Formats: sequence, C-alpha cells, structure tokens
Amino acid sequence: MSCLINQDYIIINLIYLTKFLTIITILDITFGEQYYIMQIRLWGVRGSLPSPINNEEYTGKLNRILDLAITNQLKSKENINSFLSNLPDELRYVFGGDTTCVTVTSDSGNIYIIDCGTGIRRLGNVLMDGDCGKGKGNLNIMITHNHWDHLQGLPFFRPIYVPGNILNFYSPYKKQQEYLENQMSSPYFPATFQGTASTKKYNFIEHARTTPLQLEEDLFVSIYPLKHPQGCFAYKFMQNNKTFIFATDTEFTGETIESSGDTTKFFKNADILVLDAQYTLNEAFLKADWGHTSYTMAVNCATNWSVKKLIMTHHEPAYSDDILQENYLLALEHAELLSDVNTEILLAREGMIFDL
Repeated sequence: MSCLINQDYIIINLIYLTKFLTIITILDITFGEQYYIMQIRLWGVRGSLPSPINNEEYTGKLNRILDLAITNQLKSKENINSFLSNLPDELRYVFGGDTTCVTVTSDSGNIYIIDCGTGIRRLGNVLMDGDCGKGKGNLNIMITHNHWDHLQGLPFFRPIYVPGNILNFYSPYKKQQEYLENQMSSPYFPATFQGTASTKKYNFIEHARTTPLQLEEDLFVSIYPLKHPQGCFAYKFMQNNKTFIFATDTEFTGETIESSGDTTKFFKNADILVLDAQYTLNEAFLKADWGHTSYTMAVNCATNWSVKKLIMTHHEPAYSDDILQENYLLALEHAELLSDVNTEILLAREGMIFDL
C-alpha cells in the first residue's frame, strides 16, 4: 500500500511541475492572481451550537471602545477608521457565533465546501448572486461527520432549493444520504431534503484514507480518521505543492505526539492547519473522551508536525470574545516556552481568508 501512495505522490508532483512550467511560459499571467492560488475562507468557527453575541457582551464592547476613544481624544469623523483599525482584536472584531463551515476554492475557481454548520447560510446567500441564483451552480460539499453542528445549516442553504443546481456530496459514510434526509424529516422541519429542487449526487470516499482522491487535474484530497464520538475525518487538500488540512472535532493528547506514525505523516509540514482547539487544558482533562482538543495540545501538535500556520477553531460556545482572546494569548505564551517554534498561530474568526 505504501508503494501505491508513493506512486500517487510522484504523479501529483509531476502534475505540479507541468503546471508550473506552463504558467511561467504564458506572459500575460502573473503569480498571485486568483486562478493560481488555493484560497481558504472561514464561514463558521464555533463549536457545538450557534452562539451569537448577546446584549451584555455587545454593551461591554461598546463601553470599552468608547473609553478608548476618549483616552485617544478621538474628535473627528476622519480619524474613526484609523482608530478602529488599531483596536485590539477582541474589540475590532467578533470571532463569530456560526457553527462550522469552510470553503476551499481551487486555483481553477471551483468551490469545495467543508461541513454545513450555520455558517453555510451566509455562504449560500453569497453564492445566490452568481450561478447558483440562475440554477447553474455546481457545488462540492465534503462532510467530516454528521453531528448537528456540522449539518444544521444545510436546510437554510438557499442553493439547494433552486432547480438546476447540482450538489456533489463527498463523504466517508455509506449512509450519508440517509443522514441528510433524516435531519429534515417530519416533524423537525417543514420541507424534506429529498423534496428540495436541486440535484444531489453522493460520492463515497472511504478509499481516500489510503489513496488520494483526484478532484481536478492537480487537486487531490486525502482523509484521515479522528478520535471523536461516532467518528470524524480530517481533510487534506493538495494543490500547487501546497497543503491545507482541516481537522475539527478531534481529541489529540500527549499520546498523539508520542506515537509517531500515520497521524504524523498525514499532518507533517502542512502549510495551513485549521484544528480543533475548543478547550483549555484543564477542561480537556475534565472532558476526556468528549472528542475535542485543548489549545495547549493544538499548539504542541502543530509545532511537532512542523506546521507553518495553525488556525485554532471550533470555539467553545460558552466563551465570550474576551475569553477566546485570553486563551489565544495563553496559547502564544505556551508556544514561546517551546523550543524551535516556527509555526504561526492564529485564532479562527469568521470571514478570515487565506491564500496558498
């Protein structure tokens, strides 16, 4: 089996080289344009259930912002944007209350959606301004697992109701169609999933655990099983010699790092890793086997795997933005205590965009 995998990677690299040589011979194409990057966008970063900002937290943010405005002697409208751009992250932004949804746009412009948490609702609204609004959309949806917070946005995803749109589901679960239909069955939802007007196609991709799945000429995807109740899978996208991994709902511990094996091979040297970091270390001990990782262990894993950029996601729904920011700063402090850390560490926020 390892020989087959090695052959696949040789083929992938040959395709990358061919495409690179093609690009540099076309004078009117420059590096960094939209169609020669893989782009990742975060639409939902909250774990377990949607957690919109409440009035108390909103008022608290306003009070602190106004206090800083007075301290900085803000006196004119012309200086507002400059003032706002210098606010700390927990005041300048909201990290977001929508549950998990991420898009990967390939260098050819094709969109691959990872999970259908409530973040997919806003994505659907954006897509309706394009081909999906005309019944000409062709979308690809990758499912990590079937817990509610990763499916609950699909009934509110407008493109599924438009005739002519095609939704290609990719899943390592044989009963994926049944799971999607069940969540919209009576009496839980007024419309049935099979009754929506779009066309649905289902691709069983369990084999992508061992052999990368080719989605485009030079875009490949592998999956990896994660520790989580009822199971979950990480997705690894490979294009243009760049690697993006999405690994939510997983419980990594010290044993994960100590056992250098398939896990390390899958995650090693990723350019971007979006990883579950829902708990503090103390919470992770108290909630053993709940299937989530602490921010401390997320940092440990990413640095041990030589990941270039770690983005911590699946935020605890009970946490305010202030608590999330505090935990993020503690994660950075923890990273400083480790030796030879070259990993950039970020806290996931709705709307973040990353180019590879």
